[in-house]
Amino acid sequence: MTNKDCGERIETLEIRLSHQEAAIDELTRTLLRQEQMLNEQVQIIDRLQVQIRSLAGSPVASSDDETPPPHY
Repeated sequence: MTNKDCGERIETLEIRLSHQEAAIDELTRTLLRQEQMLNEQVQIIDRLQVQIRSLAGSPVASSDDETPPPHY
């Protein structure tokens, strides 16, 4: 193998490495954006759960709202 062949192979490998690094950087940015979106969605779901619980109230009515049993 000549020096020219080795130089071309090294250059090809360097180019491939450069493209792979760029792809990894893009994947990392995408992953970070998705993680941020997921965290925001979890917070929204938590707030919605609190709102739903507050709207639903208790399944047991207060004693003032209860009608007396029929034997009274």
